[in-house]
Amino acid sequence: MTIKRIGHRYSDSKSGATIDVWFPRSNKEIARSCLAQKVGLIKGDFVEVEIQSVDDAPKSAEEAYLRLHLLSECAVKPNEINLDGVFGLLANVAWTSAGPVLPAEVENLRELIAAEDHQFNVTCVDKFPRMTDYVIPEGVRIGNADRVRLGAHLASGTTVMHEGFCNFNAGTLGHSMVEGRISAGVVIGDGSDIGGGASIMGTLSGGGTTVISMGKKNLLGANAGLGISLGDNCIIESGLYITAGTKVKMPDGEIVSARKLSGQSGLLFRRHSQTGAVEAIMTDGSLWGGLNSALHSND
Repeated sequence: MTIKRIGHRYSDSKSGATIDVWFPRSNKEIARSCLAQKVGLIKGDFVEVEIQSVDDAPKSAEEAYLRLHLLSECAVKPNEINLDGVFGLLANVAWTSAGPVLPAEVENLRELIAAEDHQFNVTCVDKFPRMTDYVIPEGVRIGNADRVRLGAHLASGTTVMHEGFCNFNAGTLGHSMVEGRISAGVVIGDGSDIGGGASIMGTLSGGGTTVISMGKKNLLGANAGLGISLGDNCIIESGLYITAGTKVKMPDGEIVSARKLSGQSGLLFRRHSQTGAVEAIMTDGSLWGGLNSALHSND
């Protein structure tokens, strides 16, 4: 699959380093402007980027930005496009209200625009910008845009509450409630709920290479954690963190490592309130009642 898009690129005026690229969905040459460009710290131009195969690793920052756009546009799903080496390709950028600049240029920018009618602020210093500054997926609600990176895949019907977080190359495949953390590489199926303060292991630092996924109609309770994959109709009790090595007592009394249950459907994981033992029992998923449909009609 060959993909070719036209983007508008900002680069550092001194070093020529690529700072960011915006790819309009219309695929037209649309120039941006900002105060950082006005005072000469960055310059803008157009660039045409071609991806010959999404299976090959990106070769430039421009190509990396196009791949992140494709994910957030839901043109490709997480883990279906190669992002190997993306951190080494992207510059660390100060994302400011006056435009993106290299961190070393922030004080220069602050001084150069001091006379402008502009309240200057720095949103963050990171290699990944906010998704909403580049792409707005259809049918989603996002309580705090700072907590969703470009490259997040949010399907229509997804609601990300104010404390929810979604990393790049991760996200949802259908209606979902996200009040917790979706780490890199993680995919959430339709009808699932990530409770407040809950976390799902990713594939970046310390996360290993195993991709964690959740199927349909799962509930990850508040402040719970997940380090194995789930099938459909599963529940993890609030406050319970399941890792691959967690010892789980099955209904027949057998003790197994949670990794042996990875990907199975219809399981309720809970901690015995008196012994502290982690148990798994069969469930059809109806115990939690499913999503409130009124919260996911994001028209």
